[in-house]
Amino acid sequence: MGKSSPLCEQQSKLGGPGPAIRPLSRRYARGVFVLAFALALTDFIDRQMIVSTFPFLKEEWGVSDTQLGALVSVVSITVAVGALPIAHLADRWSRAKSIAVMGSVWSVAAMACAAAGNYGQLVAARAAIGVGEAGYGPAGGALLAGMFPQRLRATVAGAFQAAGPLGAVFGIVLGGLMVDRLGWRITLAFFSAPGLLLALLFLRVRDHRATGSAGVGAAEPSRRPGGVGELLRARTAVAAYLGGAMQLVVLSTLYTWLPSFLTRSYGYTDAKAGAVAAVFIVASALGTVVLGYLADRAGAVRARNKLVVPAVLALVALTLLTAGFAWAPTGPVQLCLIIAGTFTVTAAIGPVPAVVMDVVEPGIRATALGMVTLVQNLFGLAVGPVLTGWLSDAYGLPTALALMPLFCAGAAAALWCASRTYERELRTDADHGAAPVHAH
Repeated sequence: MGKSSPLCEQQSKLGGPGPAIRPLSRRYARGVFVLAFALALTDFIDRQMIVSTFPFLKEEWGVSDTQLGALVSVVSITVAVGALPIAHLADRWSRAKSIAVMGSVWSVAAMACAAAGNYGQLVAARAAIGVGEAGYGPAGGALLAGMFPQRLRATVAGAFQAAGPLGAVFGIVLGGLMVDRLGWRITLAFFSAPGLLLALLFLRVRDHRATGSAGVGAAEPSRRPGGVGELLRARTAVAAYLGGAMQLVVLSTLYTWLPSFLTRSYGYTDAKAGAVAAVFIVASALGTVVLGYLADRAGAVRARNKLVVPAVLALVALTLLTAGFAWAPTGPVQLCLIIAGTFTVTAAIGPVPAVVMDVVEPGIRATALGMVTLVQNLFGLAVGPVLTGWLSDAYGLPTALALMPLFCAGAAAALWCASRTYERELRTDADHGAAPVHAH
């Protein structure tokens, strides 16, 4: 995936024992990004395809809607539980090899879903998919962070995270097309083989790390006993965790309830509601990339702007979504407001993990992203759908959807607080001897 040029041996001597880090070519770094993105895409396709099989599972096994919902929830639970310990293991071992293992785990688990003989076996296989994703997201993000310069990290993180909503779109659309023709078992197993192949390719990826010291050399995995404690000592990181989670409360609400809103308020068929909801998901994916890039550009002018931009955009999303659900009548204007709000509410997805990696020791970056994953799943993705359902039972779905964007105000406050300490706690690549990306 591209050639690289060696650093002079003198740098290795200045940095202490160990081989010198070779700077990466842009081609190599971009090639690894494409590989990581493609693997993440298969993960979310495997994760979301289960929704298309619900009618078939209900008919064949007689399961309840609650049991069907548990097939989705169990993935988020295992992601949250496994994120921090598995990410810590990746920091101590090898991020690239960890990705290969985790990708293999969820690909084999997807095959196991297709072979499940009863509901309990299917739940267990779905839980294993979550275990694989728990390790992959943090390790993949940390690996990419070491391959791209600091000024591009929010852009890269946002683009990497965009695999989630795009995979969800493909999972829902392709699942709906395949399940009628191929059956639910083949549908669930269809992307497991490509996922396994992509995972094994990571065995050939070089894992570049910073030393965590002034020297330049191939870094040893972090073994500092206080490493995990640093994740909570950095005030910027703690505020960013909370801000990002509150944004995801709103985003997960939209992903879960927009199809129901469209069927109830617009009289759409399930198929049409799913197709229109896919447009909203694509808008969120675009927002993740575009707004992450905007935050990076603003951060190049002044570092704290990397957090100020998503804080301001959180308030914009609050305005757009509240106007769309509370005041606009059903019709094109309302749909446009909701699409714009769905685009804008993703502004923190890229900057939050990028900023967290900027304020912790490079040797525990995967662990830091594990903490991001834990907080975002437990206090973001798991909260939105359930709380919205409760509000919908009490006040109706339109009212519930109008109230949920209030979490954007909390996100804006948390991100603003993080911006006030970010510049003081910022660790630059130069401070840690990170492997540079070669200019040509």
